[in-house]
This record gives sequence, C-alpha cells and structure tokens, in this order.
Amino acid sequence: MLLRSFALAAALLTPAAASPDQLFEDVRILAADDMAGRLVGTPGSAKARAYLLGRMKAIGIEPYGDGYEQPFTAQHKDAALNGINLVGRIRGTSTSDRVLVIGAHYDHFGVRGGKVLNGADDNASGVATLLSIAEDFARQRPTHDVIFALWDAEEQGMYGAHAFVEKPPVPLARIALNLNLDMMSRSDTGELWIAGAHHYPFLRARFEQLAGAASVTLKIGHDGPPWTGSDDWTAGSDHYAFHRKGIPFAYLGVEDYPDYHQPGDDFDTIPKAFFARSAATAVMAARLFDRELGAIAVEAGRGE
Repeated sequence: MLLRSFALAAALLTPAAASPDQLFEDVRILAADDMAGRLVGTPGSAKARAYLLGRMKAIGIEPYGDGYEQPFTAQHKDAALNGINLVGRIRGTSTSDRVLVIGAHYDHFGVRGGKVLNGADDNASGVATLLSIAEDFARQRPTHDVIFALWDAEEQGMYGAHAFVEKPPVPLARIALNLNLDMMSRSDTGELWIAGAHHYPFLRARFEQLAGAASVTLKIGHDGPPWTGSDDWTAGSDHYAFHRKGIPFAYLGVEDYPDYHQPGDDFDTIPKAFFARSAATAVMAARLFDRELGAIAVEAGRGE
C-alpha cells in the first residue's frame, strides 16, 4: 500500500506554476535596509510583520481566532523578550483532522556596528518560500488543513516556535509533521539539504522520492551521525520545538557560507536560479507531505 501511495504521489509531484518574480520580490522587500534587520521587538520587525500580514491576507490564508498575530513573552539573558508569531491556515478538502504545519522564521539580528544585517537568505528566503507554498495551496487546496506559521525570535533561541507548541491553535496530537524552511536560497555547492530521516526513518523513502524528482540537488542528512556539533541540525532551527514534542519534522535548508550571520547576507548575493529551484522543491515537498500525512501520522505512532 505504501509503495502504491508513493507511485501516486510521484505522478502528482509537479506543482502549479510558481511565480519567481514574487518569490524574489518578497525577499527583496524583507531584506531591504529599511527593515533594519528585523530584530525582534523593533520597528523593523513591526514593518516586516505589516508587510507579511498583507501578503497572508492577499494569498487567502485564514487567521485563527481574532487575528494572525500570536504574541508571546520569553526570558532571554535575564530580560523579557516580547515577540509576535504570525499564524494562519488554509483548509483542506478532506474530513481528516491531521494537520501539516509549515513554518519559517522572519526575524534576524538587526543592526550591529552600524551595519544592517539584512538576513536575505537567513531567513527572508524561507519566508518567501513559505508564501510561495501558500499561493500554490490557495490555487489548489491541500487534502489536509495546513497551518502557515511565521516565527519570531528564532535567532535568540527559537522562542516563537517553542511558544507555539506550548499554546498551539490545534491540539498537538493532530499535528502530524512540521516542515521547516530556514535558509533556502544560497549555497556555494548548489545543494539543498533535507533533515529529519535519522530521527524518523519512515520519512527517508519520501525524502529519496523527493530528491529524485527535484530540480535542485537535494541531499539527505545533517540530523545525526556522521554529523556532530553544529553540523547536526536537529536542534538548530524551529523544527526542534516540534521534535521535542515527538512530532516528526522535515527541515529544508542550505549549509553555512562565509556571509552567514554577516552583513553580506543581502538580496543581491542570492543566486536566483538556484533559489527558484529550491523554492519549487519546497512546494513539491509540501504537496507530497500533505498527500502522505495520514500515513506519516500512523507510522509516527500518532494515531490512525
């Protein structure tokens, strides 16, 4: 049965036509100097959030409850840190109560030494990719409900994602998988990586299928041996908040490069052809995980 579902997914993996121009424009705007590096709690963060709220509404992502904004407070270095996640959903076409959470952090480091750290790859690229997936799902609705979450305060300690799992808009038991998008646009080797199969081996065949269909070089790993230290990405980004709760994750991202967390991480340094292929691969991944979500939940021991 599983092999049949893979064959079906392979036949349907081609996403709807994407809009590279909008993908690039989202990154250009979010990584512009007037966003001042999108540091949590600053006017630059608020400006980025206002832009993202407009994009979410235009795409057709529904808010939860009274609105998209989910404020949270965390203790960071003996001080209160106040952040705001942006959370919404696109409803699925089935009656399944399984939920796919797709997330990307929109914050970065602000200004240091008089220089703006614009964070074009880290992580305006992940945010733009998430919006691209949402546009695709708005055109052709997913099978399952999909939550789209833009996290705040990732750079300080993944506080936004941790706040979400502590007070989720749906019971955690309904969340079958987290797809995390962090650094999607820039690679010195032309490689995109997907992590999660070491901890959740039942995902490996799906990752391999995706790698075989992707228009970018997609490699599997960075979440266990032989990777150690900072090369093991298990606890390196927002998916870790879900992993700690026993929720499977798939993390898409690139390896570090010299401009990582430096002022040189600007829009003009992004190789656009690679980024377009990387984002298209993420759309394919989201489609595949949506179709396989029920099976993934069962294989993860999270119910029928």
